[in-house]
Amino acid sequence: MRILIAEDDAVSRRALEAKLNRWGHEVTVTSDGAEAWDVLRRDGAPLLAILDVEMPCMGGIEVCRRVRETPRSVSPYLILLTARSGKEGVVLGLEAGANDYVAKPFDPAELRARVNAGLQMLGLQINLAERVRELEEALSQVKQLQGLLPICSYCKSIRDDSNYWQRVESYIGKHSDVQFSHSICPDCYEQVVQPQLDEMKRKQESEQSGVRLSD
Repeated sequence: MRILIAEDDAVSRRALEAKLNRWGHEVTVTSDGAEAWDVLRRDGAPLLAILDVEMPCMGGIEVCRRVRETPRSVSPYLILLTARSGKEGVVLGLEAGANDYVAKPFDPAELRARVNAGLQMLGLQINLAERVRELEEALSQVKQLQGLLPICSYCKSIRDDSNYWQRVESYIGKHSDVQFSHSICPDCYEQVVQPQLDEMKRKQESEQSGVRLSD
């Protein structure tokens, strides 16, 4: 997983980077909030960020607020780094959209547990976003005819809203994405087509008999 670090203290920043790299993550390092926000607002930005509350130019709380104001299909998981006495900053950060926090100096085991919790949450979000995308694609392919359709009892034409009668295939083709190919069902072939073919055959035989007699 790609993880963003935003920490102005060089010692803490290097310690975070070293731990995350050791745990197999790809780390993007920034030293202030403005730089972190510049990374997070780009397409393909890291989906998990660890942000120090107090930083030059822009603090972690403001970064959280800006991230949450940006619509995304998968919302980044934001962890705040705060001093152990900075409970007020934690409350403000959570209200601004942070998902979790870690007190400084951080305990590696606690940090890893909170990062893993974030990864699990992101996995659920990504799966949900994929299911939503698939559903939207499926719905975009579906057009349903609803309501009562007046249809002629004899010729089976359908009357539209303008009181104009149309053939069934014309009406359905206009109101859906369906395309028709014409064929003949077995019953119609037996009851309609075959008698017509037999009649044509009898006529041809009769005409041929008449020609032979005249000869």
